[in-house]
Amino acid sequence: MRRFVSMAALAAALAANPALAEDRTPQAFVAQAEAAYAKTSVEANQAEWVYETFITRDTEALTARAGAKMTELTVANAVAAASYAMVPGLDYDTGRKLNRMRTMIVLPAPVRSGAAEEVATIQARLQGIYGKGQGTLNGQAINGSDIEAAMGTNRNPAELKEMWTSWHDNVGKPMREDYTKLVALSNEGARELGYADVGALWRSNYDMTPEQFAALTERLWQEVKPLYDQLHCYTRGKLNERYGDAVQAGTGPIRADLLGNMWAQEWGNIYDIVAPPGAGDLGFDTTRLLADKGYDPLRMVRTAEGFFSSLGFASLPRTFWERSQFVKPRDREVVCHASAWNIDNLDDLRVKTCLKVNADDFVTIHHELGHNYYQRAYNKQPAFYQDGANDGFHEAIGDTVALSMTPGYLVRIGLLDRAPGAGKDIGLLLRQAMDKVAFLPFGLLIDRWRWQVFSGQVQPADYEKAWNDMRLQYQGVVPPSERPAGAFDPGAKYHIPAVVPYTRYFLARVLQFQFYEAACKIARWKGPLHRCNFTGSKEVGERLDAMMAMGASKPWPDALEVFTGSREISGKPMIRYFAPLTRWLEQQNRGRQCGW
Repeated sequence: MRRFVSMAALAAALAANPALAEDRTPQAFVAQAEAAYAKTSVEANQAEWVYETFITRDTEALTARAGAKMTELTVANAVAAASYAMVPGLDYDTGRKLNRMRTMIVLPAPVRSGAAEEVATIQARLQGIYGKGQGTLNGQAINGSDIEAAMGTNRNPAELKEMWTSWHDNVGKPMREDYTKLVALSNEGARELGYADVGALWRSNYDMTPEQFAALTERLWQEVKPLYDQLHCYTRGKLNERYGDAVQAGTGPIRADLLGNMWAQEWGNIYDIVAPPGAGDLGFDTTRLLADKGYDPLRMVRTAEGFFSSLGFASLPRTFWERSQFVKPRDREVVCHASAWNIDNLDDLRVKTCLKVNADDFVTIHHELGHNYYQRAYNKQPAFYQDGANDGFHEAIGDTVALSMTPGYLVRIGLLDRAPGAGKDIGLLLRQAMDKVAFLPFGLLIDRWRWQVFSGQVQPADYEKAWNDMRLQYQGVVPPSERPAGAFDPGAKYHIPAVVPYTRYFLARVLQFQFYEAACKIARWKGPLHRCNFTGSKEVGERLDAMMAMGASKPWPDALEVFTGSREISGKPMIRYFAPLTRWLEQQNRGRQCGW
């Protein structure tokens, strides 16, 4: 499709790249743009790292300034790339890099003077609101990280409601006006790049048209939805048994704050409520094992590194241990949301976490190191190829590792003396499903809500209503009480103010089972798929590294084929993994009115 690029936008792009006045061939433009991008991205990474690990008014201004510079460069490059992409006879790399320059922008700003600064300032302010956000418990202030932990263990409906409501009110609502401005500004920028809106731009980043990508995600959702429906039905029944009709009815949607997570995105924390009678004891408690073995956050990270070392990957650099944030500092505000960084796009790998010694964070650090090893694998690629095959790949690598954290893995690292017998399998699978399967509709709906916001299908006055309608439609969950029209509950989820596309997590939930099944075949695993542990397989490491080293240099089906032998993302490996649980859930749900 021919994309219209305004002369003003193209002039701004050329002004930002004066060397093009001498040589304006597509190849020269790409070379110069890539060099500038590599340099400026490091500066932006450094500023953002300082801000997220030390939130002050000054660091907010610094990261906004660096973000504006990065936005100006990427937008200028993108609008020029849209013009150069029309040149006939482009070689493969020039054509692919021109396309990536247009689609790799997450938050485009208009090219007019001051717009990039305005976008960056708003985004920094939104992240600051989130990072400094607090709710209450029994009327006392409590930060987001502590609310997240408390909602995993608290079983008092009134206190759960208070934490959920106060967090959403205090964090989400103040963002509403700024977020509305951000949507308008970024849509203006997307149109200058030739896209209908920001949502269409995001969906164009998957080596297919926006329409094809929307269809792909719908196909995958339909493949896995029957499993989610059975899990929802069973979980609702157990919550009704625990709390009674006055708190949780036996039919209809589930009250969001009862699911053990402040966003109801994963439900594993309420496994004690849903555990199978007589078979619910998994035979171990990872949180307790970590405590009994004297683990601290640093040892958790060392253990996660050991997993990758067992596959043949080199150890993390010394600077990783010197420069990472592993725990929440006591003397300052930080963004606690876990993330993995490569500051210099070479070997300055870091994680930013607020680890606690528990099972969830043990999985989290394995996941984040998956990002780091992926970042290092493609660090020899040109700057525009230093990314995952698609963003779902990046998330799926760490999640695949987490799937391999079976009882067999815990035995291997000395946390567990012996793996439980087959009689514990349903409990183990249900515990996995409470996180992996429960997440699927949440992973899908966040961007589907944003797609409608960006397209104008949902107007600002209806932000809150559309959000709750979509959560009901996909997840079958509702807020603990009626939400006012002026609320902005989407902002209470980090990825909304941070403007991080979210469909990647849905793709990752599906891809990880495809990667896992492939890894188990490569490791020549014999036995039930859900018990496979490929730790120590150098062959898996070699194949995984071959896929990761490609970065974004080839269309994602090429990368998928290198590791799995298939060019198509499929939800069928997930269905095969949970097949024993599916049969069990269907038996448990007989006589229940499923759906909502």
